[in-house]
Amino acid sequence: MAEALFRALAQPQGDYVVKSAGVSAMGGQPASHHTASLMRDQGLDLSHFRSQPLTSDLVEEATHIFAMAGHHLDAIESEFPEASSKTYLVSEFCADDSLRNQDLTDPFGMGADAYEETRDMLGRVLPSVLTYIEKTFPNPKS
Repeated sequence: MAEALFRALAQPQGDYVVKSAGVSAMGGQPASHHTASLMRDQGLDLSHFRSQPLTSDLVEEATHIFAMAGHHLDAIESEFPEASSKTYLVSEFCADDSLRNQDLTDPFGMGADAYEETRDMLGRVLPSVLTYIEKTFPNPKS
């Protein structure tokens, strides 16, 4: 969900490469039914999406890595200490004090309401991620 929403947000810039990977993800899984449905309602097609685990190659390629929750951030920095200088909590730069530095729930396995809540929270934090990248990286490729 975060990948699709951020890709749509960054699309006008045209020079972003957006990938998602999970610290505990199984490779090759399609987006969940709830995620695909919510994204389809926003005009985003996830029919070709497949999950992938975070790998050293992905870490090396990335200019920025954004984790959904603190325990994800800790896992990334533990497994890939070389990534710590480019790894952030997705809500870290949010202008809304009530969301800044807050974990975003992974709704996997939950009901539609949890997916909607995560979508809404991503909609509030992702613009600040884009702003941060634009201000700190002159030619973003993330």
